[in-house]
Amino acid sequence: MARGENPVLETMTDINAVSLASTELDDRSLMLVRIAALAATDAPVMSYLLHVGPAEDAGVTVEDVEDVLVAVAPIIGTPRTMAAVGKIAEALGIAIELGSEDTQ
Repeated sequence: MARGENPVLETMTDINAVSLASTELDDRSLMLVRIAALAATDAPVMSYLLHVGPAEDAGVTVEDVEDVLVAVAPIIGTPRTMAAVGKIAEALGIAIELGSEDTQ
């Protein structure tokens, strides 16, 4: 049986911490690479949602995300690129909803 109060989230946090400690990429570049990887793997909305805050903190803009999607589109194809656009929009909508709830 998995241990901890939130074993899946805690495991994901640990995996990310190891990744961050093992790279010399600056935060902005790291977030852009991760967004490209999320698009390439057809990641679920929750994966994008987990990157919204850190990407924003690193200075990633909507225009940066658009540039990443344009850059990877020839490699990952139209269906995955369009799926990523929809999932990013949904993640941003969720993030905005969650943010507005926090302020009420």
